[in-house]
Amino acid sequence: MSAKHPIIAVTGSSGAGTTSVKSAFEHIFIREKIFPCLIEGDSFHRFDRKEMQREERKASDHGTNFSHFGPEANLFEELETQFKSYGKSGSCKVRKYLHDENEALPFSQDPGTFTPWETFAQESDLLFYEGLHGGIVNERVNVAAYVDLLIGVVPVVNLEWIQKIHRDIAERGYRPEVVTNTILRRMYDYIHYITPQFSRTDVNFQRVPTVDTSNPFIARDIPTPDESFVVIRFSNPSKFDIDFCYLQSMIQGSFMSRRNSIVVPGGKMGLTIELIFAPIIEKIVQKSKTLKGRVRRKSGLYQAVRVV
Repeated sequence: MSAKHPIIAVTGSSGAGTTSVKSAFEHIFIREKIFPCLIEGDSFHRFDRKEMQREERKASDHGTNFSHFGPEANLFEELETQFKSYGKSGSCKVRKYLHDENEALPFSQDPGTFTPWETFAQESDLLFYEGLHGGIVNERVNVAAYVDLLIGVVPVVNLEWIQKIHRDIAERGYRPEVVTNTILRRMYDYIHYITPQFSRTDVNFQRVPTVDTSNPFIARDIPTPDESFVVIRFSNPSKFDIDFCYLQSMIQGSFMSRRNSIVVPGGKMGLTIELIFAPIIEKIVQKSKTLKGRVRRKSGLYQAVRVV
């Protein structure tokens, strides 16, 4: 961890909804005039799309486990190195994974490839990571040790699968049986490398549907936010001075389920994220600026620092 160069990480499985949480944080950055270095977890995959397909076929032929969730397909050591580097100096190496043609066009590259690694050394207020492995720990790395605020996004598993199935079919053109096989193939790595992260988080957001999701493989649509609740669990509420009474007064329909957990209507998730994290981020950034000997900017526009 580094008070001078803080790191915030949002971690969750594929289809969990981390992108929506990222959008809420970007609203905070815009309003508070905070300048982040943005890092996408996909940029730390070991293989591009075609290479990954080849590795998956080889693993299938040999009957071995292999998926985007596990260490064989990811640069865990590189992720730890870059978190450590940013925490120490505010500088790190970054690149971008180009998911589709729209992302690839400005770089004159094929979709499913990476941009070259570049050294990021611009002035920023914090590093913001969103991806699969923001809290990964195994026998070789401890990425979580370098994160100042670790947030997990964890829908109940049937809802997570529904979201992934619908996203991969609608946005990526996969057949339903292909997505189902991917879920099955990833299960070992999901249990051993994704799930344990949520015991290390400072905060978990778990969306729970209020409609029947008993068979996620035949669900016709994704339950809407208004058809769900979000359970928010704080590992240590006093660490960030969480005021549950204030949150309940501001979020209609919310209630406490345990001493460290508040439940909010699904449609209020974005508002809740901003109410919880805006003051936390303000304190983190102000402490960082004080240590750097800088005063808070009085004007300016939000600039997301990323590889372009």
